[in-house]
Amino acid sequence: MNERPEQPTDAAAAKPAAPSPASIKPHRPTPAAPQAPVAAPLVTSNSATFGRVAEDGTVFVRTPDGDREVGSYPDATHAEALAYFARKYDELAASAHLLLQRVVQTDLSVHDGQDALRSLREQVGSARVVGDLAHLDATVEQIATALKAKAQVEGEARAAARAEAAAEREKLVAEAEQLAAQPPNKIQWKSSTARMRELLDEWKTLQRSGAKLDKPTENALWQRFSHARNSFDKTRRTHFAKLDEEHSEVKARKERLIAEAERLSASKDWGPTATAFKRLMSEWRQAGRASRSDDDKLWARFKAAQDAFFAAKDAVAAEENKEFEANLQVKEQLLKEAQALLPVKNLGAAKAALRGIQDRWDAAGKVPRRDMTRIEQAMRKVEQTVRDAEDSKWKKSDPELTARAQSMVDQLEKAVADLQAELATARAAGNEKKIAELQDSLQARQAWLQQARGGLRGAK
Repeated sequence: MNERPEQPTDAAAAKPAAPSPASIKPHRPTPAAPQAPVAAPLVTSNSATFGRVAEDGTVFVRTPDGDREVGSYPDATHAEALAYFARKYDELAASAHLLLQRVVQTDLSVHDGQDALRSLREQVGSARVVGDLAHLDATVEQIATALKAKAQVEGEARAAARAEAAAEREKLVAEAEQLAAQPPNKIQWKSSTARMRELLDEWKTLQRSGAKLDKPTENALWQRFSHARNSFDKTRRTHFAKLDEEHSEVKARKERLIAEAERLSASKDWGPTATAFKRLMSEWRQAGRASRSDDDKLWARFKAAQDAFFAAKDAVAAEENKEFEANLQVKEQLLKEAQALLPVKNLGAAKAALRGIQDRWDAAGKVPRRDMTRIEQAMRKVEQTVRDAEDSKWKKSDPELTARAQSMVDQLEKAVADLQAELATARAAGNEKKIAELQDSLQARQAWLQQARGGLRGAK
């Protein structure tokens, strides 16, 4: 069938002016998606040279397989008819060159490029144009070759992206497994639980926006990740169930201690009750901790009972201290009197005066607790000094001690006399060795005798 252009209604317009080849502008198809601008190639049109017009006005295009009829342009000159069909070729060739540039020079995806190439093949296959059809076919094949190369590059990029995505997922899985493998008594539950949630959010983000993994890899990683999360959650539930049980036991123990503390809080038996509260506090520390909310409330109750008792005790002590301050002034004066007895010169007078001071000391009563140790120790020191003086005098006048001292003197005097006699005999005999031995013994016995005589004089 001959392709015939729409007939103009005006006979004068039936013959359009034939454009010069240089003035033909190729058609620029709109890209399927926004792309970086690519300049259309400038085509120097010699397309008309690949056609001819028969006498009847039929236009043919020359191909390697021979001439082929493409159509006719009624009421036009042969040159106008060739120019019309050549212009249609130029537009198609320009589209092919533009697509080639987009495939080679822009980030046009392989998918979009293949769609465009498929459309171009359809246009070329049904085109009724005059031009270098072999060159146009070569351009189409060049586009197909470029798309294959681009598909390979994109495939490698996708493989690299999948490998990177798998590595990122593997990292999340490894961290989740590490969290799940912690000993329960070492886990920081708050931070570890928060981190496990973050890992799940990161997994979902990678799944939505990251490279898609193949199903086997994704399923294997997800099973590991899910197992780690389930294991962690099971351990956490077990841990907190046990912790709740321990908290309940601690709460029961502390409630028993609170009941006893509240019973003792009104006691006026200050000493034993204060000791009892110390015992309760020790048991409280050993009881452990209940849950935070319970433990704070339990402690508030226990402390309130304890404070009530010690506040009452302190109030009574404050009243007593007013009286004890006066007693302290009395004892301070008595202490001065006692200290004036030292050093002991007359033991009898010192003992008599100290007995009077002690009677008044006992009658004076208690002193404030803060001064008790100081004032009592000072008085004990005076009393001990007087007792030491008395003991020293008794030891010196002890008859038994004097007798033992006299006996020692008598024995040493006899020993000295015997040695002196032996020494005289040795000297008469001229026994130098014996003389030396007896002189050493005699000197030692004389020294002992001198000490014993001194002790005897002290005991008398």
